[in-house]
Amino acid sequence: SFADLQFPEIEDEKGEKVKVTHSNFSLFLKSKDQRVRKDAFEAMYSIYGQFKNTFASTLYGGIKSEIFYAKTRKYESALQGSLFQDDVSVEVYDNLIAAVHENLDSLNKYMDLKKTFLGLDKINMYDLYVPLTENFDMEIPYEKAQEIILEALKPLGEEYLENVKKAFAEGWIDVYDNEGKQGGAYSWGSYDSKSYILLSYKDDLNSLFTLIHEMGHSMHSYYSKNNQPYLYSGYKIFVAEVASTLNELLLINYLLKNASSKEERVYLLNYYLEQFRTTVYRQTMFAEFEKICHEKVEGGEPLTAEEFTNIYYDLNKQYYGESCEVNEDIGLEWARIPHFYSNFYVYKYATGCCSAVTCAQDILKNGPDNYLNFLKKGGSDYPLNLLKSNNVDLNSQKPIKKTIDKFDELVNELEKLLAEK
Repeated sequence: SFADLQFPEIEDEKGEKVKVTHSNFSLFLKSKDQRVRKDAFEAMYSIYGQFKNTFASTLYGGIKSEIFYAKTRKYESALQGSLFQDDVSVEVYDNLIAAVHENLDSLNKYMDLKKTFLGLDKINMYDLYVPLTENFDMEIPYEKAQEIILEALKPLGEEYLENVKKAFAEGWIDVYDNEGKQGGAYSWGSYDSKSYILLSYKDDLNSLFTLIHEMGHSMHSYYSKNNQPYLYSGYKIFVAEVASTLNELLLINYLLKNASSKEERVYLLNYYLEQFRTTVYRQTMFAEFEKICHEKVEGGEPLTAEEFTNIYYDLNKQYYGESCEVNEDIGLEWARIPHFYSNFYVYKYATGCCSAVTCAQDILKNGPDNYLNFLKKGGSDYPLNLLKSNNVDLNSQKPIKKTIDKFDELVNELEKLLAEK
């Protein structure tokens, strides 16, 4: 997928020939020119379509492998086997999917808003990522980003802020692009090192969110390492995304309170609604795809490219069909999602986001003590127990419903803004 596939050239907004790649595909999908979006979409999936049988064989083999290991270890299913290491029940996984199914109206309302604002008769799958503002962007130099972050994180208390200042002052962060430097962003370190952050800061809103996201991970590691012995200092992925997403929630609250124009508010709301859509709805759809595929193989049904494509297409139809034109090519998207080879992993993004919403509400209402204690516990208990100590119970649907209520609140605010002349 990443080393061998070659994608066609398309014409960009200026009429110049540009080759579609994995890295520029998402940029093309945000183009204001629908023709560019459509051409990029069709170019990408035309190549995946040529190799769909190879990808299907690879994914089917991966699923059979997971099922073999689960059966060998006497689990009832591959899903149960995957969840066991975190002491998470299958009900938690099913609760997430069920709660999202019950609230697909919110997603489709947001899509209808997009359709109206963009002036489209119908919204296609290649239109989902187009921003709602015409020419608005935010320039945020790194020095300004530090100021904003310290203001946004004030609800977490003075102690937390002092540690963030320490990270800024003591060189924990590799900020800018450099020759030979790896792309992307992450937080990393050893038990007795700083919790370093790798970035490629670009002076924009996305970089600001990336910085505060990775700072959440680094502060989680800092508190864990300073309060736990080595054995319990590492925490599970299940809780890792809570600390990072919570910081993002506090940031969007701060930015919306301090927005200076309607255009800025629309830009911010659209940006964060996309985060919600892709983290909660999209990752839950991925999780459901995995569950369906594993259950079919466990039932003795072999899966070919046709079956994978039909399952994936039908899920998109279920999630987006009330508001969007579900283009046939979207059925092939399963072939380009690397997460499907990490067994039952993606649901943790959605549960992490839902947990963070509940934690943020608790912090704003009752102060940061519960949350800071959660960070300090590191990996000293199983994830669900750690979250319960912070008033998050994922054995119920409450955290998911609270998150979708927050999504609804932001959609309604966006609708009011777009209705204003």
